[in-house]
Amino acid sequence: MTIELSDAILGAAAVPILLVALDFDGTLAPTVDDPATARALPASAEAISRLSAMPSTVVALVSGRSLEGLRLVADVADEIILVGSHGAESRVMGNESTPELTLDERTLLDELCAAIERVAAGFAGARVERKPSGCGLHTRLSSAADAESARRAALDAVQGLEGGHHVSERYGKDILEFTVRPADKGSALAWLRDLSSASAIVFIGDDVTDEDGFRALAEGDVGVKVGPGDTAARFRVDSPAEVGELLARLADERQKAPVETSRTT
Repeated sequence: MTIELSDAILGAAAVPILLVALDFDGTLAPTVDDPATARALPASAEAISRLSAMPSTVVALVSGRSLEGLRLVADVADEIILVGSHGAESRVMGNESTPELTLDERTLLDELCAAIERVAAGFAGARVERKPSGCGLHTRLSSAADAESARRAALDAVQGLEGGHHVSERYGKDILEFTVRPADKGSALAWLRDLSSASAIVFIGDDVTDEDGFRALAEGDVGVKVGPGDTAARFRVDSPAEVGELLARLADERQKAPVETSRTT
């Protein structure tokens, strides 16, 4: 951890109300071939458990996974907010919210997922993940050539759909996702800031989709990019293991800080 990042963590630990927002895959958990087996590293799991139990401290996991998928792999207490599908879904103190699609949106989503499934069937290693308002084409297990061909085929298939111009697309690591109800992590962080009345946000993520979140941060917030690649985050760490160290440091400093404001969610 650099001196600059250490100083930023010290500053964040002392604010009246702290929001800690964290991506899951590639951030808390190492990226794995089978998404169902992903788990947060022990150091990170322990740190977020400690942070969520502290007064005036709100922890949220903000993921591109569906809320159901995130809930299964994260396995965290209700005190930790879950935000799935890049912000389209949430769980706050056990209360879940999912998008209520119109009939036209539901029809388009069915056609969209059917089209993407037909594309995936033609490429080894490709798979489809359906979400409440979207559909993702995963190509992590495909060859580089097949992954690129599958993405091009998926884009062509969506453009050919009646109503396809209402579909939004989003690229991530080894995934091309289409949605009929747009959502992004920047909007999710803005919602979480209002929900928690946060004085500052610590946001950590590794993927291209996390850049919306980094760009939404304000002065006094701390954005941390995990791994290589261009980023709008002010700080960077190399791996999920370093995320665990950072969160443990944040928990230690937050525990020592004289925080008087009560939790608000």
